[in-house]
Amino acid sequence: MPVPVGVIEQRDDGPLRRGPRAPAWRRGAAALCAGALPALAFPAPSWWWCAYVALVPWLLLAGSAPTRGRAALDGWLGGAGYMVAVHHWLFGSVHVFIVVLGGLLGLLWAPWGVLVRSLLGGADGPPGAGRSAAALAVVPSAWLLVEIVRSWQGLGGPWGVLGASQWQVVPALRLASVGGVWLVSLAVVAVNVAVALVIVSAASRLTATVALVLGAVATGSVWAWAPLPAESGAAPRIAVVQPGIVSRAPGSPQLRFARSEELTRQVADGRADLVVWGESSVTHSLATHPSLGRRLTALSRTLGADVLVNIDAPDTDARGRHGIFKRSTLVGPGGPTGVTYDKMRLVPLGEYVPARRLLGWVTSVGRAAGQDRVAGRRQVVMTVPRRDGGSLRVGPLICFESAFPDMSRNLANDGAQVLVVQSSTATFQDTWAPAQHASLGALRAAETGRPVVHATLTGVSAVFGPHGERVGRELPTARSASAVYEVPLAQGATLYDRFGDWAVYVAVAVVAAFCAWRGLRRTPGARGGLLRRPLSAPPVPPAHTVHGSPARPGR
Repeated sequence: MPVPVGVIEQRDDGPLRRGPRAPAWRRGAAALCAGALPALAFPAPSWWWCAYVALVPWLLLAGSAPTRGRAALDGWLGGAGYMVAVHHWLFGSVHVFIVVLGGLLGLLWAPWGVLVRSLLGGADGPPGAGRSAAALAVVPSAWLLVEIVRSWQGLGGPWGVLGASQWQVVPALRLASVGGVWLVSLAVVAVNVAVALVIVSAASRLTATVALVLGAVATGSVWAWAPLPAESGAAPRIAVVQPGIVSRAPGSPQLRFARSEELTRQVADGRADLVVWGESSVTHSLATHPSLGRRLTALSRTLGADVLVNIDAPDTDARGRHGIFKRSTLVGPGGPTGVTYDKMRLVPLGEYVPARRLLGWVTSVGRAAGQDRVAGRRQVVMTVPRRDGGSLRVGPLICFESAFPDMSRNLANDGAQVLVVQSSTATFQDTWAPAQHASLGALRAAETGRPVVHATLTGVSAVFGPHGERVGRELPTARSASAVYEVPLAQGATLYDRFGDWAVYVAVAVVAAFCAWRGLRRTPGARGGLLRRPLSAPPVPPAHTVHGSPARPGR
């Protein structure tokens, strides 16, 4: 039966109001733009404050969706916009494939869009106090589950995790010491939900305001009682060598090695305990090119300190596997010490191509890896001698691995006193990537209570203290330089060191409990169990004759 204009047509997924609507493409474009907004909170813009309201347009859009299908589409498009925006600097390497990746990863937010609609709008109208309270707990938890799933290394890893945008906000770093970057993400999304609830209706305004006040009190409590490792012992002196863009000619690796040698000699008077070179700073195996080993040994002897280099070359590991390894190698005054670490988590497309037989074509449209690197099997803590007669326990990470909170936590729990990240973002030199990558060191330091030294070939190189604070001046991408940093040490463990990803488990429990509760509320047998109340039967039209005239009784 046709529905007259202006009448509400009851559907199984809520009321659908007839009337003028914006074209679907405009709503889709709005979802893409709304999803991209949070990228402004990350470096290079670093508008950290906008993270607390950047999700509000996306929340309001999904919450006002007329159907569940439209809410899922708003979630998908918003997620795609977010992924493309925080990874836009990859366009020069993988070209249009970044749009494909963004679209695939964006699908993870489709259920989140449906969830937002059910709690902020949907069939029940504006949320009251109960639904508002549920939204404040469930929507951030569901967001965190999306972040966890997409943080799997094979899907690109935890780059652009929303909580990482708060790397220079001291209260957020304190939260990270309690529950990692995941707890910071939960807090940031919860503030966005509260702001959206204030806008949605007067009924939810009080609940949202109370939630904001309680959140502020909880943050203050964390500040007061959360244990932090106390600084202790004499600060080791660690030198960072950043050769910069020396040349793009075919012989540039040799020129870069020579420039690194020169910069290393310049810190001879700095009395460094350790010198750190960036990722891929050596492009030949020391076994096949012993002259390189001799040059590094001479440097170490001149400085009286070990040199930690990173070798990107074909070699063989302790298990007899042959291939190209990204290998952190410690060289001392007596030569290579034999202490090495092979990169475990490789960058999809950049260092290997997943399912190369199927996706190998991407190497023809971008700068994807022509040959797969071989992944290491275990993390390593290196012991480095100090000038004062003591020793320093160093936990190496290579490039992409600094994005993974669990790897830093494992090293801290294994006894590392300093986390050292060897990186290279030369391919993305003039993009947001170098600053974004360096900022991750602040989060890892705050989470573990261990200082982080982030050394790169071309910048940004930076050092962060055990509470996430910056130490000294960074070396920007325009510099070819070396610098010596006094790195403060700390002893003790953070709550994140002790309890790990507990915030993730809480989020899983919250979402699971909500889904179970919603399932119990459904009425069995009513259109697949999706309706909470039956619809009244439509009026029966009068009978008609074949000529269209009303039938008369008795005829």
